[in-house]
Amino acid sequence: MGKIKDLVPQRHSRIYGVGGYRPERVVTNAEVCARIDSTDEWIRERSGIESRRWAGDHESVVDMAENAARKALAHAGISMDQIDAVIVATVTYPYQTPSAATELIRRLENPKAAAFDISAACAGFCYGVGMASDFVRGGSADYVLLVGVEKLTDFIDLDDRAGGFLFADGAGAVVIGPSDVPGIGPTVWGSDADNRDAILQKTSWLSFKKNTVHERKDFLWPDIQMVGQTVFRWAVWQMVPVANKALELAGLKANELDAFIPHQANMRIIDAMVKALDLPAELPVARDIRVSGNTSAASIPLAMEAMLESGEIPHGGSALLIGFGAGLVYAAQVVTLP
Repeated sequence: MGKIKDLVPQRHSRIYGVGGYRPERVVTNAEVCARIDSTDEWIRERSGIESRRWAGDHESVVDMAENAARKALAHAGISMDQIDAVIVATVTYPYQTPSAATELIRRLENPKAAAFDISAACAGFCYGVGMASDFVRGGSADYVLLVGVEKLTDFIDLDDRAGGFLFADGAGAVVIGPSDVPGIGPTVWGSDADNRDAILQKTSWLSFKKNTVHERKDFLWPDIQMVGQTVFRWAVWQMVPVANKALELAGLKANELDAFIPHQANMRIIDAMVKALDLPAELPVARDIRVSGNTSAASIPLAMEAMLESGEIPHGGSALLIGFGAGLVYAAQVVTLP
């Protein structure tokens, strides 16, 4: 009886490069307030957001993904023909099939690479990091291109006072490949599906199709809605043990980190997590939400790129990543920064 041979020596993985894309249009709180009958002070107090980026009508999910991907490849010094697999984390690509990833690899001129999308909302990037790392470590791929991208302005009610001010558009990408030493720690992930209704698309596409056929004028677009207080409490109190577990599995203590880069959901959530985790006061913490809004799957790589480019955090340092969102799903890991 034949047995599978160990043809791939045990190897580790790491992030080689990161790239981001932010749409040109900057939307201030004043512009948002004209739509939702609010104030700049109220928005800052509730979310920490001062401005956000909204994509133009001409910009698609794949357009933004391509821009971020090209920057990540250049930063990594890896050519697209070296990429074996492409993962796109998104919940706003407006086609069920084929995937955004297959359109992306065609544009990047490697149409034979493995390519697929994942739907894990704001946790999508960290899900993708875990999957890409496992692909590399297991020998299924040498290099993986991972993109987190959202055009949330297509899928939210911009006139909704409860959440229209939170969300934004953008893309972030990383290249993950082999390493002689550990560069990506074990992923801690899971779900709290009993509370999945805290963030949801209010109606299905089938309902939208049916009502469109019957020409109902009162039927609205299936926007994404959120129960803010439920999400806030869950993110702060349930994600802290997840973050601590990721640190434990990576063999690090909080005071050995060089950065904390959580999903940019809300400044109040970020500040509460920092306090609950008892992180050192001097530790750099991503607060990119202030100028970028909540970009879901794109928020962590966008924040990572910004902190590296500004010199706020060191290349080669260690960072704790954690993403959490609709489902309710979550994932966290410690990585070495590119």
